[in-house]
Amino acid sequence: MEQEFYRGLAQRVRGMAEKADPFTRRRLLDLAKRYDSRGGQPSASGPTERPLPASRTPPPAATFSGPSEA
Repeated sequence: MEQEFYRGLAQRVRGMAEKADPFTRRRLLDLAKRYDSRGGQPSASGPTERPLPASRTPPPAATFSGPSEA
C-alpha cells in the first residue's frame, strides 16, 4: 500500500514538471525519482543528491570606501 502511495506521488509530481520552468522541472523530476525508489522502483540514474547552484549575486561592496569623517 505504501508503494502505491509513493508511485502515485511520483506520477503527480511528473505531471507538475511538464508545466514547470526548466529549473523547477529538474527539481521535480529528481523528487519523482526519489518517490519511485521508495515505491519499489529503483532509479536508473546515479545519486539524486547534488550540490546547490552557486549564487549569482555579487558580494556586497564595502559601505565605506574612504577615511572616516566622524
